[in-house]
Amino acid sequence: MTLKRVVVTGLGAMTPIGNSAQEFWQNLLAGKSGAAPITLFDVTEFKTQFACEVKNFDPENYFDRKEARKMDRFTQFGMVVADEAIADSRIIEANLSPDRVGVIWGSGIGGLDTFFQQTKAFVDAGNRPRFSPFFIPMMIADITPGQISMKHGFRGPNFTTVSACASATNALIDAMTYIQLGKADVIVSGGSEAAVTPVGIGGFNAMHALSTRNDSPETASRPFDLDRDGFVMGEGGACLILEEYEHAKKRGAKIYAEICGGGMSADAHHLTAPHPEGLGAINVMYNVLKDANLTPADIDYINVHGTSTPLGDIAETKAIKHVFGEDAFRLNISSTKSMTGHLLGAAGAVESIAALLSVANDIVPPTINHFTDDPNLDNRLNFTFGSPQKREVRAALSNTFGFGGHNASVVFKKA
Repeated sequence: MTLKRVVVTGLGAMTPIGNSAQEFWQNLLAGKSGAAPITLFDVTEFKTQFACEVKNFDPENYFDRKEARKMDRFTQFGMVVADEAIADSRIIEANLSPDRVGVIWGSGIGGLDTFFQQTKAFVDAGNRPRFSPFFIPMMIADITPGQISMKHGFRGPNFTTVSACASATNALIDAMTYIQLGKADVIVSGGSEAAVTPVGIGGFNAMHALSTRNDSPETASRPFDLDRDGFVMGEGGACLILEEYEHAKKRGAKIYAEICGGGMSADAHHLTAPHPEGLGAINVMYNVLKDANLTPADIDYINVHGTSTPLGDIAETKAIKHVFGEDAFRLNISSTKSMTGHLLGAAGAVESIAALLSVANDIVPPTINHFTDDPNLDNRLNFTFGSPQKREVRAALSNTFGFGGHNASVVFKKA
């Protein structure tokens, strides 16, 4: 069986550094930090008092007030970015069969704030069960693709993938695979997350996973820097319209890039820590290259997981050197989390846009906030510190690794 080719024909983004795909890309290249003091709740008693929040987001600019109140913030983000990507792709104007258009989404947590607020109200009311009838449908992680499909009438495959920080990448891999197998012509895919909440920040603080650099939020996310002290929580979402190549060509669609491979693996090591030698990361990159029918010499850019944690950054660079050999020193590496923070389950979608636009525009976005070299990292690697670098980008790989040892990677190349 010959697998069909899959391309990207629409983009949408709502991020801490831009409320559209274009604004996000421009601010990536400008090296803008999205970190600032938290405004969404009172952080007085919290160890970490900053995050990468989405700026100037008013749900009522996008939804009727009554409808907005029936959605958790993560679903609101998902709906907005899906609308942007759908409009960009012009699939509605193409009068496609709705039975051949699916929605496959990623979210690591789902409606975390809805769960918190409803539980708090229950306790505050003396444990009287006066829950909202919308509590469950607002909270469950699969509701976003359901909402997107209901708004647009898409009746193809519809579900959510949950694999912590790899969720959106797993969604993209599933979407690509379903189209390759002929089970859909178009799939609206991506991810969204909204965990800048008391329990989100408090829970990750309890694990000592977050940076506590409250005196300098904008420099706190510093991947590969000697003084990195944890990741910075981010929120938002991104959407990619994946489409069968001949289908897209026939309708004259704009094609950004081809998604040509997906890889998956498990660390089978620890709940939250990466394998110290990057074993799962090694396997997932071998798997994605094999699936894409590419060699290490074909990759010009890796958008790394690069969360700015002491262990994770070292393990990932070890894995890159193992898989790519001498080619590791030829290609560019960067962590856009230095600007966006870590969007958890949505990270793979946001970073896939960064990777594919690097392919489309032959420029690599930077890793910002580098101050001191880490002697445990190989300084022959090009981390793209400080400013973007113009170069030919024939293909770009995006890594995402999640708690539980879930690893997922995708590759984009020029179509």
